[in-house]
Amino acid sequence: MKTPGAVNHIGIAVRSIDEIRPFYEQTLGASFEGIEEVPEQKVRVAFFRIGEVKLELLEPTTPDSTIAKFIEKKGEGMHHIAYEVKDIQARLDELKAEGVRLIDETPRIGAHHMKVAFLHPKSSAGILTELCEPNPAGVSNGQE
Repeated sequence: MKTPGAVNHIGIAVRSIDEIRPFYEQTLGASFEGIEEVPEQKVRVAFFRIGEVKLELLEPTTPDSTIAKFIEKKGEGMHHIAYEVKDIQARLDELKAEGVRLIDETPRIGAHHMKVAFLHPKSSAGILTELCEPNPAGVSNGQE
């Protein structure tokens, strides 16, 4: 079994990045690192750093996005924890063979052009878990 390299980020669902941004920057003292839109996932993502911790604020761009549905059902708040892996497809195959319930059996492209895939919360005590394989070139997608 391959263990994750590290927690990559914590995803937080929000209705409006612009409205909550002052809380993270001024109240918590987080460093703002930019915003990226990920059209395939119908989400706008703001990146913050507090010490070694990276936060992604996830704002829906359409009413039918998974983030909009999450907020409608559960309200704003923690959406997922993302862990880095080296070979995401191999890890997904291992997890599937172990009986872990997957949302994504193959990776898709997320923010920063990372390969990402989600594990079903029913397999992880109710926490949506993301596996991510960072883009080796470190290329981002339209970061502001």
